[in-house]
Parts: sequence; C-alpha cells; structure tokens
Amino acid sequence: MPDNVLVALDGSPLAERALIYALETFPNATITTIYVINPIDSVIDVEAGGLPVAEDWYDTAQERATEIHTTATDLAADHDIVLDTVTEVGKPAREILDYAADNGIDQIVMGSHGRSGLDRTFLGSVAETVTRRAQIPVTIIG
Repeated sequence: MPDNVLVALDGSPLAERALIYALETFPNATITTIYVINPIDSVIDVEAGGLPVAEDWYDTAQERATEIHTTATDLAADHDIVLDTVTEVGKPAREILDYAADNGIDQIVMGSHGRSGLDRTFLGSVAETVTRRAQIPVTIIG
C-alpha cells in the first residue's frame, strides 16, 4: 500500500469520485490533493469576458482552488481523514508529475477527464499524459 497519495482535483464529478476512491482505498496513507491553475484557462476566459476578466483571472482562479480544496477537505473529514492541499500554477500534467516526483508520492489518483466541452478535452489529455509519463502507479477513475 502506498504511504503518500496525490489526488488531482479539477472540480469535476470524476475528480470527486477519485478522491472518494483514494480515501476509501488508502485510509492509512497521507493524502494530498492538488489543484493546478492553468494560465491557458485565463486566455479562454479573457476571450469570453474581456478586459475585466483579464484583470481578475488569477484571483478568480485562486478562489476556485480554495473552493475545490474546501469541498475535498470536508469530504475527507467525513472519512475521518485530514488532507494536505496544494495549489500550483502551470501546465496541469507537468505540475502533477513534478509535485509527485518532488514530494515522495507513491500513487496518483485522478479522474479520466474533467468538466465538459473544451475543458473535458484538455483534462482528458492531462490524465493520458500523467499516465504515460509517471514513474509511479496512476489510478484513473472513470
């Protein structure tokens, strides 16, 4: 059984299922959730919302990260587990892999794809990239 499990979160139902899987499957491990703020998302948001969105994109992304980690922490508390949480900025697959390598992670758990539409495509590719490049076991929840 792994000692240190990293669960990638993106706010999607499959990410929540991945967290529940990790909590139930690895109750004695240290579980860390990671949310990656992807600057590419800001470009999409700015295209849709204009300059006001551009000025506030990072604060909005940080608020989203906090919401996601709060939901995860509450879910873990229901299982009598305390989570470590981390937010990184960059390309999601790279940040997940780098965090795992730099922090002694033994297992990565993540959803097979994220939200919907364009985000679903991006996050599906994140799961694929992490699975192909990870030097540790990766569990994909579909």
